Amino acid sequence: MNVAELLIESYSRVPDEAARILAGLDETALTYRPDPEANSIAWLVWHLARGQDAQVAACSGEEQAWTADGWAARMGLPFDPAATGYGQSSDEVAQVRVGAEDLLGYLGDVHRRTVEFLATLAEEDLERVVDEAWDPPVTLGVRLVSIVGDDLQHLGQAAYVRGLVERS
Repeated sequence: MNVAELLIESYSRVPDEAARILAGLDETALTYRPDPEANSIAWLVWHLARGQDAQVAACSGEEQAWTADGWAARMGLPFDPAATGYGQSSDEVAQVRVGAEDLLGYLGDVHRRTVEFLATLAEEDLERVVDEAWDPPVTLGVRLVSIVGDDLQHLGQAAYVRGLVERS
């Protein structure tokens, strides 16, 4: 297995797990929040897709699926198109009222674009510095591991909230 295949395998877990978590959920379940400051399943899945979209697009030099493929307009969220959910308030979290079909569609487009980029990578590409705002500067390899790690953490949170919904 080469580095591209390993990364593709890792990233492929994200849409598969998201589909399992979202299966059969209605709007009430998707927007359930265990307390007024907690994140909903819909927000968590939207945020992980937005984060992956924005960060992989920055690494690949491509436009984000959010704008290029019309997802910002389709979902109609009341945020700036550049918003990824990072630092959003509790009130903003509550405004993410998106159905499972749209969440999975967007995540599917993001995943397709991510895999297309990952398939082009060789081991030496992972050493390229993609963010000098950190000390030490962030390489492509570190950024890609960070993105998939964040995605999996948010999926775990969404699965936990789904469990709370199912028990209520």
